[in-house]
Amino acid sequence: MSIIADIADAVVAALNGHQFSQEFTAMRAYRPEYDLRELADLRVTVVPKSVEMTTAGRGLAQSDIQIDLAVQRKLSSGDNAEIDALMGLVQEVAEFIRSTGRFGDAVWVKTENSPIYSQEHLGEMRLFTSVLTLTLRVMSS
Repeated sequence: MSIIADIADAVVAALNGHQFSQEFTAMRAYRPEYDLRELADLRVTVVPKSVEMTTAGRGLAQSDIQIDLAVQRKLSSGDNAEIDALMGLVQEVAEFIRSTGRFGDAVWVKTENSPIYSQEHLGEMRLFTSVLTLTLRVMSS
């Protein structure tokens, strides 16, 4: 298996081994496309995104791996309280990733959440979608 798939699996395992304020089972996918009916329950999908390899020194390579982590759920009411709870979960997941710090051979570098949710999904499908982009670093010889 590729290093990015291994690291994505390590992120999935860490998420599934932790208890969050809302229950979910994270899964890895290359094409996270779901029917709206499938999104009635909270879904967390880990998607390998990119690898940037550079030289870190003599005989040392640095691989910066980006992984997208999508939090999605079809809204029932769509009111602020429902969306606030989901935004809180996204922040909780981001803080968990930062505090865990290591996923297999990779160490956490940064997490981005921009935009914090998809206005398009919210407006057109009443679907909450927020994507965290994790940057994790692997050093190898």
